[in-house]
Amino acid sequence: MRTELFDFELPRERIALRPIHPRDAARLLVIRPGLPLEDRHVRELPHLLRPGDRLVLNDTKVIPARLNGRVLKGAEPRIEATLHRRLDGWRWRAFLKPAKKAAAGDVIRFGEEGKVCFLGQLDATVADRGEGGEATLAFAFHGLVLDQAIAERGDMPLPPYIAARRAPDERDRLDYQTVFARNDGSVAAPTAALHFTETLLANLRARGIELTFVTLHVGAGTFLPVKAEDTERHRPHPEWGAVSAAAAEALNETRRAGGRIVAAGTTSLRLIESASDENGVVQAFSGETSLFVTPGYEFRAVDALLTNFHLPRSTLFMLVAAFSDLEVMQRAYAHAIEAGYRFYSYGDACLLLRGG
Repeated sequence: MRTELFDFELPRERIALRPIHPRDAARLLVIRPGLPLEDRHVRELPHLLRPGDRLVLNDTKVIPARLNGRVLKGAEPRIEATLHRRLDGWRWRAFLKPAKKAAAGDVIRFGEEGKVCFLGQLDATVADRGEGGEATLAFAFHGLVLDQAIAERGDMPLPPYIAARRAPDERDRLDYQTVFARNDGSVAAPTAALHFTETLLANLRARGIELTFVTLHVGAGTFLPVKAEDTERHRPHPEWGAVSAAAAEALNETRRAGGRIVAAGTTSLRLIESASDENGVVQAFSGETSLFVTPGYEFRAVDALLTNFHLPRSTLFMLVAAFSDLEVMQRAYAHAIEAGYRFYSYGDACLLLRGG
């Protein structure tokens, strides 16, 4: 399909720079096939779902993956690195900005002074360079020591549409993390899951809606627009995810009992769909996925989707257009803009229901 079909105009003031507090006070646009749009709130989710449904939540934890440093050569130019994919104990794939300031073999020093004296300086060698500012960084530290050094010197990797208008701060270390985050590895938040509070989770359980946790480490590629003129030519960055055998069995049992699988976020949806066979049976899964969902995709396992409002020309807007029809989502987004909904990572949400 032509990428331009997924473009739309969004007023700058609709982009949320901070989240609503409490988290579940965010607005929620309910989209049902053949029915009028409903303006609700996230805290109403327990009564918008049905007892016996199962909500799938991504428990990945965002690391402070944005590092500022200087290249140790010549005038020592400043450079920013956003880590997006761990390769092993000491190597990360990263996006460099400005990319032309560092070449293969250069050493980048991040941060000025460590908060823990034994860590010393955090240096990384540019092992290789790729396209679009991507590079492999080989750090001087390894394993848990490297993780601690990154945590000390890094900032939360706010999306470009927020970072361009304000710097990350200590509030973001809490705001840009879900209340159930526990597995380090993401460099972007599973933003639909940011709306959940402990109270909302308890209310869902009390309503008879089961919760299942999976892990997908979200990469910075989630923010990249599709540059190809045709969606078939786009190649998304792979992301690592895992669905345990127990989680897979719980999901399958829910469907056998007539309940619905509700994905909290596009990350959960892509992982569950990647783990499902052609009959919609979810299998245990551990590995990389680069599933790219566009209109025409046949959904195997997921029946409903809670998600935020996404960027024009993005893979995520293409996914929701595949889930609920492009024209439906165009009308829904036009309504959201007119009604003052807040967009993107810190914004409001929508609930996409299929078949009622």
